[in-house]
Amino acid sequence: MRRILLTLFALVSLHGIAQDDLENQEVGELTATVINAQSDMPLESVHVINLNQVKGTITNQNGKFTIPAAVNDTLYLSYLGFKTQKVRVTNDMFKFGDTKIALTELAYALEEVIVRPYQLTGYLEIDVKNLPINTAPQYSISGLNTSYEAGNKSPSAVTKVLGAILNPADLLRNLFGKQPRQMRKLRQIKEDDNIRDLLASKFDRETLTELLQLEKVDIEDILNNCNYSKSFISTANDLQILDAISSCYEEYKVLNRKQ
Repeated sequence: MRRILLTLFALVSLHGIAQDDLENQEVGELTATVINAQSDMPLESVHVINLNQVKGTITNQNGKFTIPAAVNDTLYLSYLGFKTQKVRVTNDMFKFGDTKIALTELAYALEEVIVRPYQLTGYLEIDVKNLPINTAPQYSISGLNTSYEAGNKSPSAVTKVLGAILNPADLLRNLFGKQPRQMRKLRQIKEDDNIRDLLASKFDRETLTELLQLEKVDIEDILNNCNYSKSFISTANDLQILDAISSCYEEYKVLNRKQ
């Protein structure tokens, strides 16, 4: 029995040491080249994000990039028309310095699209009424420099806004209290111009989910409960979504400090 306990203690100690080594990995400058998997040609302007260090960069005309990284960090590569890819940083990538990362082109199958233009009559008064209008009302909470989109004008939408006004701290605590580490990344993400440029061109939420380690449904839930309209949630680019989440989170921190 004593031998078993000693063995277990040794295994636990080794695991703890390994975890400390992973967390204390020295951050250096990693250089690599991104190429087209089909042609072996270098790819320029590929967005590369280190998800662990929350740093971004783009490849030059020779497909090369340099980014702060440590062993076991994860790189996220994104390029229009190519499949996004995640790469784990290894010791060999630092040791040999000639790492090539291949991206695969996406094959797009164009399906038949039925175009239904608005039936215009030529009379301005009639045509204006036929155009879609975002009727989502906005509300503001006194003392907080933030406006809220409440979605369609309905009793449930008004109730949701009133709930936020009456008890905003509880609402936001439920939203962000479960993901404190992910939410702390928001400021780092917003300070990196390369990441912001990439998010401004994205609408699929894939990069956001990787950066924040949240599911798409979690992002939608946060924005819904922060009273953003469905039209905003479905049409905004990833940078606008990030700023909306950040604004709501900053409000949560202010209200949480007052408790």
